Amino acid sequence: MRRTAISVLAVLGLAVTSCAGSDRPELSVRPPASEVATTSPTTSDAPSTTALATTTTVATTTTVAGTPEPTLAWQGCGEGLECGTLTVPLDHADPAKGTVDLFVQRRPARDQDRRLGTLVVNPGGPGVAGTTLVEQASFYFTDELRDRFDIVGWDPRGTGRSAPVDCVDDLDPFLLSTDPTPDAPGELEQLAAVDTVLVSGCSARSGPLLPYLSTQASAQDMDSLRRALGEEQLSYFGFSYGSELGATWATTFPDTVRAAVLDGAANPNEGWEAGQTAQAAALERGFLAAMQSCAADPGCPFYSDGNPVAAYEALAAALDAAPLPGPSARPQAGPRLLFYATVAALRDTSRWNDLYRALADARDGNVERLYALYDGYVRRAPDGTFSNAIEAFVAISCLDDPGPSDPAGFPELDARIRRAAPHMGVGFGYNYACAQWPARLGSAPPRLTAAGAGPVLVVGTTGDPITPIETARTLADDLEEGALLTVDGFRHTGYGLNRCSTDLVDRYLVDLTVPAEGTVCS
Repeated sequence: MRRTAISVLAVLGLAVTSCAGSDRPELSVRPPASEVATTSPTTSDAPSTTALATTTTVATTTTVAGTPEPTLAWQGCGEGLECGTLTVPLDHADPAKGTVDLFVQRRPARDQDRRLGTLVVNPGGPGVAGTTLVEQASFYFTDELRDRFDIVGWDPRGTGRSAPVDCVDDLDPFLLSTDPTPDAPGELEQLAAVDTVLVSGCSARSGPLLPYLSTQASAQDMDSLRRALGEEQLSYFGFSYGSELGATWATTFPDTVRAAVLDGAANPNEGWEAGQTAQAAALERGFLAAMQSCAADPGCPFYSDGNPVAAYEALAAALDAAPLPGPSARPQAGPRLLFYATVAALRDTSRWNDLYRALADARDGNVERLYALYDGYVRRAPDGTFSNAIEAFVAISCLDDPGPSDPAGFPELDARIRRAAPHMGVGFGYNYACAQWPARLGSAPPRLTAAGAGPVLVVGTTGDPITPIETARTLADDLEEGALLTVDGFRHTGYGLNRCSTDLVDRYLVDLTVPAEGTVCS
C-alpha cells in the first residue's frame, strides 16, 4: 500500500513530525545530442506524445558503460545551505535517451569533527519536493542528527524543481467538481470525463517525461546521488511514501545502505486493492477517533448533542444533495471538499479542533474553514496557483501501480472498499485516471525485501490515518532484516511523537543500535 488515488482525488502521504513558493520552474529534461527534441520517448504500452519544448543541450560525457558519471558542484544558497544540480539519465537502462536535472540541497553537519556521513531524506508524497526537509531540518530533526550528519535532500524527478510534471493550471475543477459517490444519472460519466481531461493535460504538457517517473527510477537516482557525494554508503530517513522509496533503494542497492529508517511505512508488496482498503480503513479509524474525542467534550464546536458522527453523516448527505456556494470563482462545496478537509485535519490530533470548527461552520452554511483546510492540504496558494504535488502524485502513482483498468468493475470495487470504511472510503474504487494513463512500466516493480542491506528500522504508529500500522508490520516482516518500532498515538508518522520514538530512532541512525523486538513507545 503506497498511497491512494480516488478518481483524481489523492491522499498525499508526507511527513508530519517535529523534534525540537508556488511558482513552477520550467522542465529541465535534456534529450541526447543526437535528438533535436522531435520525438518522444515511449514505452510499448504508451502512445507517442508531443516532444518537450526545451532547448537541446549536448549530453554530458559518459563512461564506457554509457552512464554519465554523476557530479555535484555546490553553491551557497542561504541560511547555511548548499545547492546543486545532479544530472542523471532519463532512463538508467538506456542513457542515450537523454538526461534530467535534479535539484539537490545539503545542510552540512554542524560538528564536522564528529560527522558520521550523509543522511539522505525524503518527506513522502509521492510528489512532494524532498528539499523541504533540508530547508526545515530544525523542525524535523534533532540537534544530534543535525550535528552528526550532512542532511541531503533532492526533489525527485517530476517534483519541485526537478523537471516538475505539469498538467493543468487550476486543479479545483478536477479535485472538487465531481461526486465521489455517483448515484444520479450522469455522475459516473462525469467522474470518467474529468479524469480524461486531467490525463490529456498531463500528456500534452509532460508526455515525454511520464514514462520515467517511477519509484524505481528515483531509487536509481539515489545511487547516482551517492556516487556524486563520494560516499560508499548512505544513511536514509524516509517518511510515508518515502518509506517505499527507501525500501526500493535498499532492495536495489543493498551494499550501499549504512542505515535506513522507514517511518509511516507503506507496503506496496500487498497489492492494489488490499492497499486501498487498508488506507481507507485507517482513515476511518482516524475519523472515528476524532469524532469520539469530540463526543466526549460538550465544549467541542461540533459536539452535536454527543453524536458528531451522525451530524457528520447529515452534513455529508446535505452537501451531496445540495452543494453550498464556494468562494468567488471556485467550485461548489460538495462531498469532495468535505473529504479533503477531513483528511487534512486527521493527520495530527493538533488539527482536530480545526476540523470541528470547520464542520460546525459548514453546518451553518459557511464553508470558508473547509476550503482553508483543503487549500493547505493540496498546496493551493492564496493567489490560486498550485504546487505540482498533486500532478506528480498522480503521475508517479499511476506509473508504479496503475491498478484495475476495467471501468465496468469500478462500482463494485468501490463498494467493497466502502464497506471497510463507510465514512472515509468514498470513491476509492473509481480508478479512471490510472486506467487510462498513457505510460506503463516495462516490467513490474521489484518485491521489496532489502536483502543484504542489514537491519532496516520500520516505524509504525498505532493510530496513523494515512499509512496504517498494519502496513508497517507487513513491510517489516517482508524485509530480510526489518525491525519494527511501534509508536502509540494518533498521527501520521511516529518520529518526534514522543521522546521514546525520537531517542530510539536517533540511536539507530547514530550508533546503529536496533530497538529490541516488540518495542512499543507510548
